[in-house]
Amino acid sequence: HVQLVESGGGSVQAGGSLGLSCVTSEYTYDSYCMGWFRQAPGKEREGVASIDSDGSTSYADSVKGRFTISKDNAKNTLYLQMNSLKPEDTAMYYCTGDKAGAPVTCAGGHCCRFGVWGQGTQVTVS
Repeated sequence: HVQLVESGGGSVQAGGSLGLSCVTSEYTYDSYCMGWFRQAPGKEREGVASIDSDGSTSYADSVKGRFTISKDNAKNTLYLQMNSLKPEDTAMYYCTGDKAGAPVTCAGGHCCRFGVWGQGTQVTVS
Protein backbone atom coordinates (compact mmCIF):
# COMPACT_ATOMS: atom_id res chain seq x y z
CA HIS A 1 0.00 0.00 0.00
CA VAL A 2 1.73 3.14 -1.26
CA GLN A 3 1.52 6.23 0.91
CA LEU A 4 2.44 9.79 0.05
CA VAL A 5 3.05 12.25 2.89
CA GLU A 6 3.05 15.99 2.25
CA SER A 7 4.60 18.65 4.44
CA GLY A 8 5.53 22.32 4.28
CA GLY A 9 2.19 24.04 4.12
CA GLY A 10 1.33 27.02 6.27
CA SER A 11 0.27 30.64 6.27
CA VAL A 12 2.08 33.38 4.40
CA GLN A 13 1.44 36.91 3.26
CA ALA A 14 0.85 37.71 -0.37
CA GLY A 15 4.12 37.91 -2.25
CA GLY A 16 5.77 35.39 0.04
CA SER A 17 7.08 31.90 -0.61
CA LEU A 18 6.47 28.38 0.63
CA GLY A 19 7.99 25.04 -0.23
CA LEU A 20 6.06 21.78 -0.15
CA SER A 21 7.53 18.29 0.06
CA CYS A 22 6.07 14.86 -0.60
CA VAL A 23 7.85 11.73 0.52
CA THR A 24 7.23 8.01 0.35
CA SER A 25 9.28 4.97 1.15
CA GLU A 26 7.39 2.72 -1.25
CA TYR A 27 7.20 4.64 -4.51
CA THR A 28 10.01 4.90 -7.01
CA TYR A 29 9.73 8.46 -8.24
CA ASP A 30 12.01 7.99 -11.21
CA SER A 31 9.58 5.53 -12.78
CA TYR A 32 6.38 7.46 -12.52
CA CYS A 33 4.57 10.66 -13.40
CA MET A 34 4.08 12.75 -10.26
CA GLY A 35 2.10 15.89 -9.62
CA TRP A 36 0.61 18.47 -7.31
CA PHE A 37 -3.07 19.32 -7.23
CA ARG A 38 -4.97 21.79 -5.09
CA GLN A 39 -8.54 22.30 -4.02
CA ALA A 40 -10.02 25.42 -2.49
CA PRO A 41 -13.33 25.37 -0.57
CA GLY A 42 -16.24 25.29 -2.97
CA LYS A 43 -14.02 24.80 -6.01
CA GLU A 44 -13.05 21.83 -8.13
CA ARG A 45 -9.67 20.18 -7.75
CA GLU A 46 -7.08 21.79 -10.00
CA GLY A 47 -3.92 20.28 -11.42
CA VAL A 48 -1.10 22.65 -10.50
CA ALA A 49 2.09 21.03 -11.79
CA SER A 50 3.42 17.68 -12.92
CA ILE A 51 6.75 16.03 -13.62
CA ASP A 52 7.25 12.99 -15.78
CA SER A 53 9.69 10.12 -15.32
CA ASP A 54 12.10 11.84 -17.73
CA GLY A 55 12.04 15.03 -15.65
CA SER A 56 9.92 17.09 -18.02
CA THR A 57 7.59 19.48 -16.21
CA SER A 58 4.27 21.14 -16.90
CA TYR A 59 2.30 23.84 -15.10
CA ALA A 60 -1.16 25.28 -14.94
CA ASP A 61 -1.31 28.74 -16.51
CA SER A 62 -2.27 30.21 -13.15
CA VAL A 63 1.08 29.27 -11.58
CA LYS A 64 3.53 29.45 -14.51
CA GLY A 65 6.59 31.49 -13.65
CA ARG A 66 5.81 31.35 -9.92
CA PHE A 67 5.81 27.65 -9.00
CA THR A 68 8.52 25.06 -9.62
CA ILE A 69 8.06 21.30 -9.36
CA SER A 70 11.09 19.08 -8.87
CA LYS A 71 12.03 15.71 -7.46
CA ASP A 72 14.95 13.98 -5.81
CA ASN A 73 14.84 10.36 -6.94
CA ALA A 74 17.45 9.25 -4.42
CA LYS A 75 15.32 10.60 -1.57
CA ASN A 76 11.98 9.62 -3.16
CA THR A 77 10.85 13.17 -2.53
CA LEU A 78 8.75 15.47 -4.67
CA TYR A 79 8.87 19.23 -4.18
CA LEU A 80 6.80 22.26 -5.06
CA GLN A 81 8.45 25.65 -4.59
CA MET A 82 5.86 28.41 -4.58
CA ASN A 83 6.96 32.02 -4.99
CA SER A 84 5.04 35.28 -5.37
CA LEU A 85 2.07 33.71 -3.67
CA LYS A 86 -1.36 35.23 -4.13
CA PRO A 87 -4.52 34.95 -2.02
CA GLU A 88 -6.07 32.87 -4.81
CA ASP A 89 -3.37 30.24 -4.23
CA THR A 90 -5.04 29.44 -0.89
CA ALA A 91 -6.07 25.78 -0.99
CA MET A 92 -5.35 22.28 0.24
CA TYR A 93 -2.43 20.96 -1.78
CA TYR A 94 -2.14 17.27 -2.63
CA CYS A 95 0.75 15.21 -3.89
CA THR A 96 -0.14 12.47 -6.35
CA GLY A 97 1.45 9.77 -8.44
CA ASP A 98 0.73 7.22 -11.10
CA LYS A 99 -1.35 4.16 -10.41
CA ALA A 100 -2.25 1.60 -13.04
CA GLY A 101 -5.93 1.61 -13.85
CA ALA A 102 -6.64 5.06 -12.39
CA PRO A 103 -8.50 7.54 -14.59
CA VAL A 104 -6.39 9.93 -16.62
CA THR A 105 -6.14 13.39 -15.02
CA CYS A 106 -4.16 16.36 -16.26
CA ALA A 107 -1.93 18.77 -14.39
CA GLY A 108 -0.74 21.48 -16.74
CA GLY A 109 0.06 19.77 -20.02
CA HIS A 110 0.80 16.36 -18.49
CA CYS A 111 -2.00 13.82 -18.35
CA CYS A 112 -1.28 10.78 -16.21
CA ARG A 113 -3.13 8.11 -14.28
CA PHE A 114 -2.91 9.96 -10.97
CA GLY A 115 -4.29 7.38 -8.56
CA VAL A 116 -2.18 7.59 -5.40
CA TRP A 117 -2.83 10.63 -3.19
CA GLY A 118 -1.42 12.17 -0.06
CA GLN A 119 -3.52 13.50 2.79
CA GLY A 120 -2.95 17.11 1.77
CA THR A 121 -1.29 20.14 3.31
CA GLN A 122 -3.00 23.50 3.75
CA VAL A 123 -1.60 26.66 2.17
CA THR A 124 -3.14 29.97 3.21
CA VAL A 125 -2.14 33.27 1.60
CA SER A 126 -3.47 36.51 3.06
